[in-house]
Amino acid sequence: MRRLICCEYHEDSESAELRYTDGTLVDIDCLGVEDEVARNSAERSELTWLLHHDPVGYADLVLNGCIRYYLDKVTACRPKDERQ
Repeated sequence: MRRLICCEYHEDSESAELRYTDGTLVDIDCLGVEDEVARNSAERSELTWLLHHDPVGYADLVLNGCIRYYLDKVTACRPKDERQ
């Protein structure tokens, strides 16, 4: 079973590079992902934050197809009476 040993975000190519114990390299086109799933600036900002602070979490969401669910949860607006 291969395990993820490293995940780095490269700003110059706007990609995340994943390296596994068996030598496999996976590149994620982060700009392509953003263009595909982000519907507004709040979601784009969240993806950027995630890339810089938790690239492994970002990669996990993308590779497991959960990124839309994540964005819906973290960028959802609360009803007016819940804000304070």
